[in-house]
Amino acid sequence: MSKIKAMVLTGYGLNCDNETAYAFELAGATAHKVHINSLIDGSATLDKYQIIAFGGGFGWGDDHGAGVIQAVRMKTNIGDKIVEFVEKGNLVLGICNGFQAIVNLGLLPGFDHDYRTRSVALAYNDCGNFRNDWVALTVNPDSPCIFTRGIDRIDLPVRHGEGKFYAADTAIDRLITDDQVFVHYALPD
Repeated sequence: MSKIKAMVLTGYGLNCDNETAYAFELAGATAHKVHINSLIDGSATLDKYQIIAFGGGFGWGDDHGAGVIQAVRMKTNIGDKIVEFVEKGNLVLGICNGFQAIVNLGLLPGFDHDYRTRSVALAYNDCGNFRNDWVALTVNPDSPCIFTRGIDRIDLPVRHGEGKFYAADTAIDRLITDDQVFVHYALPD
């Protein structure tokens, strides 16, 4: 059996690509760091990968909102290829700014296999400030998320100015019913 191949995106203002690639390697995958422009100009393709990781940072400066320019640039140039990648059952991981980008691309929540329509958003934090903190999370054991299998509870950092998840009540209800909410905030104990 061949190793899983993970593409870890790099680009202007993005970071954590080294750590993400290293984590994939520790998990047994082969990781390649690829600049977003290489995907756009066609010198790199998604064809040989099973995972694409959108990393953190401040992609293209986030001047128009977190992950917005990255999402628009990718959707305009290779949006159909990204949707094809997802429709084949491949995995997408969004870390920090990368999560904001995949929300802006419309990949999430993916209701009824619709990976083009943006139906959720990330808004400014209620506190009005950039948050840099650690949070305790419990994992939903019924979630299909493979990245959290075998984990019951985890402490993770949060670092964002736009981290408030927003959607219509019907979308929130469906996310919960479909077990797409794979972690919940928890008290430290």
